[in-house]
Parts: sequence; structure tokens; C-alpha cells
Amino acid sequence: MNTHARASRKARTFWVPTLLRFALLCLIILAVAASFGVVAGLVWFGLSLVALLFLQIWSLYRIEQWLDLPYGTPRPKTWGLWAHAAKRLENVRREDERSRVDMAEWLARFRQAMSLLPDGVVIVDGVMHLEWCNPTAEKHLGLDQLRDEGRLLTNLIRAPEFVDYMLSSRFEQPLAFVHHHRKIQLQLISFDNRRQIIVTHDLTQAEKNDTLRRDFIANASHELRTPLTVINGFLEHALSTEMDHKTRQRQLNLMAEQGQRMQRLVADMLALTRLESLVQQPSAETVRILPMLHRIVDQARALSEGRHLITLDAQAIDLKGNHDELESAFTNLLTNAVRYTPDGGSIQISWKMVGEGAALGVCDDGIGIAAEHLSRLTERFYRVDKTRSRITQGTGLGLAIVKHVLLRHRGHLLIESAPGKGSCFSAVFDRPQLILSDVKM
Repeated sequence: MNTHARASRKARTFWVPTLLRFALLCLIILAVAASFGVVAGLVWFGLSLVALLFLQIWSLYRIEQWLDLPYGTPRPKTWGLWAHAAKRLENVRREDERSRVDMAEWLARFRQAMSLLPDGVVIVDGVMHLEWCNPTAEKHLGLDQLRDEGRLLTNLIRAPEFVDYMLSSRFEQPLAFVHHHRKIQLQLISFDNRRQIIVTHDLTQAEKNDTLRRDFIANASHELRTPLTVINGFLEHALSTEMDHKTRQRQLNLMAEQGQRMQRLVADMLALTRLESLVQQPSAETVRILPMLHRIVDQARALSEGRHLITLDAQAIDLKGNHDELESAFTNLLTNAVRYTPDGGSIQISWKMVGEGAALGVCDDGIGIAAEHLSRLTERFYRVDKTRSRITQGTGLGLAIVKHVLLRHRGHLLIESAPGKGSCFSAVFDRPQLILSDVKM
């Protein structure tokens, strides 16, 4: 049905009953006038008008009272045009309530979506009073939605850079500032005349990663420069000077040694970079630890060349994880013990249940490590004694590799040491990573 047809039908619905009622009233008045005289007809006409006016006022009053009642209250019993109007009003209220419910659901979904964003979202009015913020923004800016709603944002965040930015009215570029020990970047976006959105992003971890990356490149360059300097120096000397076979052989051996050092360093850097870039958990293959430990201990004894007493005490406990990564971590722990334990010292390797998990312990009776160094031992290229590290030819990346392997296998590294009392490095694994056996060793 087109618009013109609907309008015609509504007009008929409105006017036909009205005209019929008016015609009936006129007939009644004429009948009264014919039966009782003109005066009686006029009196009847006046009383009818008063009655109709009262009914109209009464119907209007009831509808007005009904509009103040909650949605869902039945519409009042009226007649004539007022019944039609009340029905139309009821339909309007129903549509309004449906729109209100839809809007509330949409707003709830919007807030839920905003709450899941990794960035902070703050909604303020035209004069910077807080209307809403998501949990990420609460963390970034130290806000509390329930406590701070309606308060002036520049009173809640007192950082001078933030206040200046908000008062400047120049929001083309984002602002970066430190707040509650976090580096926060934010930008204000106007989306209507009465509200504005502030989007925040935490730069703390990104800046920390950039610093680590710069330090890594600087340290790697420094570590590579030393052997390259040695090799280039010997090559220049060999090209410019005649030398006997013994001297040449000694320099070739030193160059080969420095080349192997660079090779170990590059291999460790590649291994560490690969571990840091992996996102998925390692495959859940069964890794047999006992054969691995026997093989690593044999390698350590070969590296020691009889200068240390190396013992193994292990239980038949297997692990879920990646075989190569675990072997790399365990090898680094035992190789470090051999390199940093003085001749004649002893090294004890244990693999057993500890509490709710299992631990690989590598303990020695060497010179030990001062307490101020313990928390930094797993940093890349960190060395307690740089001179001794050059002698032992360590890369400075072994414990960093161990830390990342353990993190990928739900484990952690414990370090206990004291000067003159030796050191004990323990790779601890949680119970879910273990595969137990009845066989003991």
C-alpha cells in the first residue's frame, strides 16, 4: 500500500466516526426541540456541549497520567478520538522502549569491545570532564571509572606535559610523557561538539626493547671487534713481514682460535634471537633427560681435561618439550661451571624431584659470585669478571639462552652463590612438564 492510500485510510478512520457522532447529536437535539420546544433543544445542546467538554478534559487527564506511569502499564479506557490517540501513543512508547533497549545493548557491546582493546580509551565532554574509560586507560593514567566519573581530567592527571597538552588545543601530534613509571603516548580526537576521545598507548616495553636492541648491537659489535682485530693484525703482519715457520704456525693457531670464538658468538646470537622471536610453545615431545645428561657430562669431562671432579646424581624423570633447546640450556650450565671453576675443584650435577617439580642442579666449589651480580647474570653479554671471561672464551650469552629456554618450558632459573663458597645454578620445571618413571638412578 502506497503512502497516499495509507493517508486516505487514516483520514476515513478519523473523520467518519467523528461525523457520525456529530450527526447523531444533532438528530437528538432536533428531536428534543421538536418535542419540547426550541428552548428545551438549546438547553439540551448546551448540556451536551458541557458533557462533551468534561469527557474530553477527563480523557486528556487520564492519558497525561498514564504517560507518567512506567512503560508496560495498560493504556487508559477512553473513547472516540482519545482512544485512537492513546493507541498511537502506546505504539510510540513501544517503539521508543525498543529503541532504548537496542541503544543500551549497543552501548554495552561498545563498552565491552573498548574494554578488550590493548590501547586505552577515555571519553570526556567538551570541557574535559571524565565520562568513561576502559580498564587499559585506568592502568595507563591511574584513573578509576567509578571514583573519577564527572571529575576534571586535568585535576586527575597532574603531569605538567599532559596539562599543557590539554590546554593547548593543538592535538595534531600525539603527546608522549612519563606517568606512574610508564612511558605513555596519547592523542585527543574530537568526534562531536560535546565529546572527545583520548587514545593512550603504553610505550614502556617498546622503549625497553629498543634499548635492549641497541645494547645488544653495541655489545655484539664490541665482542666481534676483538677477534677481528687480532685476525686482521696477524694478517697484516704476515703480509708485511717475513717470519719463520714456527712463528707463522703460532699466529695461525691464534687466528683459528679467534675465528672459533667468533663462530661460537655468532651461533649463540642466532640461537638467542631465534628463542626470543618464537611465539608458540615448544612441541610437547618426550625428552629423555638421563641419556642427555650422560652425554653432556662426557662432553664436560672432555672440556675439563681432568682438571675437575665431575659427578652426576640423576633420577629417571623425563620432560615434555624441545630436545635441542633443553640440551642447549643444560650444556650451557655445565660448560659455564667447567670454565669458571678453578683447577682441582668439583662440580656436582643433580636431576631430581624438588617440591612440586623437578630441578637440574649444577653446583661447584669455585670462587663464587657477589650478591650484587646475581640478578644480572642472565642479561646478554653481562660478565662479572671480563678478564676471566676472555681467558675462558665465554660469549656472555649462555645464561641468557638458558633463561629463554626455561621460560618456554614453564621453568625458571635459581642462582645461589657467595664469594669463596661456590655457586649453584638450578633449572626448575613445574609439575605439568614432567614425565615420571619408576626407574631410579
